[in-house]
Amino acid sequence: MRTSDLDARIAGWSRPGGPFDPAVLTAHDEAESFPAEACAALDAWGLPEYYVPARYGGRQDRLDEFLALLRRIAARDLTVAVAHGKTFLGGVCAWVAREDGPADLLARHVLAGRPVAWGLTEPDGGSDLLAGSLTATRHGSGWLLSGRKWPVNNATRGDLMCVLARTDPQGGPRGFTVFLIDKRATPAGTVRPLPKMPTHGIRGADISGVEFRAARVPAHALVGTVGGGLELVLKSLQLTRIVCASLSLGAGDHALGLLRRFLGERRLYGRDLVSLPHVRVTAGRAVARQFLAEAVAHTAARAAHQVPEELSVVSAVAKAFVPTLIQGQLKLVGDLLGARGFLTGVEGYGGFAKLERDHQVVPIFDGSTWVNRAGLAGVLPLLRPGRRATAAGAESPVRWLREEHRPAPLDTRRLRLSAPRDSVLGALPTLVAGLTGRDGASGAADETASLARALLRAHERLGADLAGTRPTGGAPSTAAMRLAERYEWCFAGAAALALHAARPRLHDGPWGRDDLWLRGCLALVLEALDSEPAAATQVYDRLGTLLGATPDVPVSVLDDTAPEGPARDGSVEVSAA
Repeated sequence: MRTSDLDARIAGWSRPGGPFDPAVLTAHDEAESFPAEACAALDAWGLPEYYVPARYGGRQDRLDEFLALLRRIAARDLTVAVAHGKTFLGGVCAWVAREDGPADLLARHVLAGRPVAWGLTEPDGGSDLLAGSLTATRHGSGWLLSGRKWPVNNATRGDLMCVLARTDPQGGPRGFTVFLIDKRATPAGTVRPLPKMPTHGIRGADISGVEFRAARVPAHALVGTVGGGLELVLKSLQLTRIVCASLSLGAGDHALGLLRRFLGERRLYGRDLVSLPHVRVTAGRAVARQFLAEAVAHTAARAAHQVPEELSVVSAVAKAFVPTLIQGQLKLVGDLLGARGFLTGVEGYGGFAKLERDHQVVPIFDGSTWVNRAGLAGVLPLLRPGRRATAAGAESPVRWLREEHRPAPLDTRRLRLSAPRDSVLGALPTLVAGLTGRDGASGAADETASLARALLRAHERLGADLAGTRPTGGAPSTAAMRLAERYEWCFAGAAALALHAARPRLHDGPWGRDDLWLRGCLALVLEALDSEPAAATQVYDRLGTLLGATPDVPVSVLDDTAPEGPARDGSVEVSAA
């Protein structure tokens, strides 16, 4: 797979003087300047080809493989992954619109290495797309655009920008349209860049804006249909929210690589640090979070191909859950690193402060955690157990999570604004039943089955609590948001069980023996659902022990294993402010 080639290239680029040299990236971070050298190296390697679907001449035909590539980059430097990966987000509306728009034109530009921005947010609108005030009015055969988009990633560097504009003065669900703007082709003086904004993390990224002043754009700039912009954007977000999970997975790889090194070097009270029970348990919790995040992200990426009708739910769960889970993991790692995670001049560990700062923006991308959870809360009454046969008519996720399964081509025509079911969580009873009475079951297998049954009971309690709820408009209540969060945890547990059932290989090896990785995932889920298992501490202890004892074993259960964090950064200093 090309992920291995990219790993090798990035390792070479990370040597002193290379485009991924930590000293070079640190200098960009301190100066708040764009990491142009690293992005140029990714261009030369061919990463833009993976932003373009195969039907338009690119190499993107599997979302799970694309996530693996972006994860590799994020594991080295989140700023570079965000800065370069934004082109996929910028172009996704054209891919979802298919032939009903300038997809072929955009593909040629992206394959030539031209960055693309996505102009959704406005200074006073935040995440409320219906509040957008940038207007597009008809002018001859084309349009005139007036207004501002801010803050936007790559707004200044991107020659091309997909812009959501108000085409009906009254707004509303059918009052917005998407346009692909080539800023270089607009009349002089009608498009003005807005200054780059200082940010707490991803300091080198181009977070800026653009102002349109009666800018003329041609008729062929239309993406999709007039008035169909909001639906197009919402469907596109179902894909980009899943892709965002790769940024968090890469951050987790980076953090666990630093922690593993720290456990191997640090001594306290005359003992190896990993010999302390609290350290092992805390490290094990961090490892379990990585495995659970992988299960959710990988399941979501496969679901995009197999059950795209369900992505409104699956993508909201993935985007609300995975970045939040990894943010908690970074806190655990930071607690163990202590001063080395905070001070900037400590050899080898100064990069953690930058990593933690950079990742804080990921939960905000493409709808914040609150926005995604609120959307999920609004439709939960339609998904509650017993209301409909959630798995009826849908293939079990076990089938399409198998290693040998070739995902169906991604068909964006099957995306829906409202999911008819949730096949992953709908399969939970069958997944739990499959763990009971396994041939040659050990005590660990019995414990796994017990944990799974506890998850099923927690899911049934969630269904009972949802029984009296009805779909509502407007902002959800605090109680509804808590129900949505419980749903996310139940989904995560079901995803881990499905992955375990689909891949017998994951029943062996350091992480798989005695169902260790799965038991760690289920322990996390049950703790969050107020059903803490008695053996949770022992499971985390074993995971933490293995982290320190197996330095060459990647912390991953996926087919395409993750790298072991960034290259040594020597004595490079990274500001923590």
